[in-house]
Amino acid sequence: MSITAAQVKELRERTGAGMMECKKALVETGGDMDAAIEHLRKSGLAKADKKSARVAAEGAVLDATEGGRSVLVEVNSETDFVAKDSNFRAFAEEVATLAVNAADVDALNATAMASGSSVEDARQQLVAKVGENVQVRRLAHMEAGDGVVGTYIHGGRIGVMVGLEGGNEDLARDIAMHVAALNPAFRDAEDVPAEVMEKEKDILIAQAADSGKPADIIEKMVQGRLKKHLAEITLTGQPFVKDGDVTVGELLKKQGAKVIGFVRMEVGEGIEKEESDFAAEVMQQARGG
Repeated sequence: MSITAAQVKELRERTGAGMMECKKALVETGGDMDAAIEHLRKSGLAKADKKSARVAAEGAVLDATEGGRSVLVEVNSETDFVAKDSNFRAFAEEVATLAVNAADVDALNATAMASGSSVEDARQQLVAKVGENVQVRRLAHMEAGDGVVGTYIHGGRIGVMVGLEGGNEDLARDIAMHVAALNPAFRDAEDVPAEVMEKEKDILIAQAADSGKPADIIEKMVQGRLKKHLAEITLTGQPFVKDGDVTVGELLKKQGAKVIGFVRMEVGEGIEKEESDFAAEVMQQARGG
């Protein structure tokens, strides 16, 4: 019999299973909705929606490059154990490859994978297989244009893209490695908002207020500390991670290059993790709670 889109939609809404799996279940059960639900429950696919509400703050950051366009993608799981699982890794790696040509996460989720399933359907199937919530959280692109883009992944948890005008890919990758290690907030002094420096100045003045030093001395102290703070928060002001005798800005100037932008992505940043009390959980289970 012919299975309608409305039937597939209803089954998906009622079970949370992937679209392809819903269609297969309806075909196998002759369009019987209740039988299809039972079929999905038996296979574990109907539980995927229940897991989707759980916090997924572990996972991996991956990179891919194609035709001068690079991408970073964060794919999350609930635990580091699943993040190292071969099924999760295979899914995440294929997602990263597809992400190069996807405008955003929604477009990526609708993209067909090699299996024929969409990324979203494959994600839900993976949730059922590994027993944890898995999410494609975010992606970011960078175009090389007339310059170069260097990418660096540290431990599968931190990913960086750096775009350079001038220089070469090796230099871009070295700068990306630096960004991964020292996490500068801004590219250079010109990118730092005035309010950021004003706030820091107010803090430094308050700290120096009880020193008993004359106002002109305090002003010089504050200006010196502001200069140091500016160097700490800007990429070009920081000492280069592979050679602390030169700043990144000096290294770039020496090689006739300029940073046009950078993106740093770290697994789980900005996600509030649930703090669990393991002892309390054990006690609760022991009491049958």
